[in-house]
Amino acid sequence: MGVVVVAAGSGTRLGADRPKAFVELAGATLLHHAVRGVLASGPDEVVVVVPEVRVAEAQSAIRSLVGSGPATTTVVPGGAERTDSVAAGLAALSPAVDVVLVHDAARCLTPVEVFERVLAALALGAKGAIPGLPVVDTIKVVDAGGMITDTPRRSSLRAVQTPQGFDREVLAAAHASGSTATDDAALVEALGHGVVVVEGDERALKITTPEDLARAERLLGSTRD
Repeated sequence: MGVVVVAAGSGTRLGADRPKAFVELAGATLLHHAVRGVLASGPDEVVVVVPEVRVAEAQSAIRSLVGSGPATTTVVPGGAERTDSVAAGLAALSPAVDVVLVHDAARCLTPVEVFERVLAALALGAKGAIPGLPVVDTIKVVDAGGMITDTPRRSSLRAVQTPQGFDREVLAAAHASGSTATDDAALVEALGHGVVVVEGDERALKITTPEDLARAERLLGSTRD
């Protein structure tokens, strides 16, 4: 099993002076927390995708985490869009990898149980599996003028997270299709493959704003109490 950790975000909405993955949370970068969580899931290979100017820094930052474990860890430069970065990570995995998890470094507190649920779904034959949580807010669909056009039932909605797991060949074909999307599941869905949703976790929040970072600090503190 291989994991592509996408850590190429700019951090603009976080108000940071550096890429998001290199912002600190409780004394360590988001990237550090994320890679530590990924390694706990027992991958054979990990590819971390970062901005080109941060490759050496990322290599140094994660060196102490890898140690003598079985995972091969590589750092590669990302692209202009998320899909470009994931494709770069895929290309860096060895041909022996047949199952790939794509994980966002911004979801750096994702517990290992979420990785395990995704992998279990793939082991049962799913071509794609992603974690998600039930939506608690009422969602409205609106047109360009702000007029409501639909109110979908909350019972059928999920707020999805990462890691998103896929059959390697299916994910590679999805990225080779030339489509763009906000997540890899959408690319795989566009090829006609089914993607199953497994139970996510509140701790797998995506850190995007200063408020998210403060929430992550609280979550991390509660796990240490």
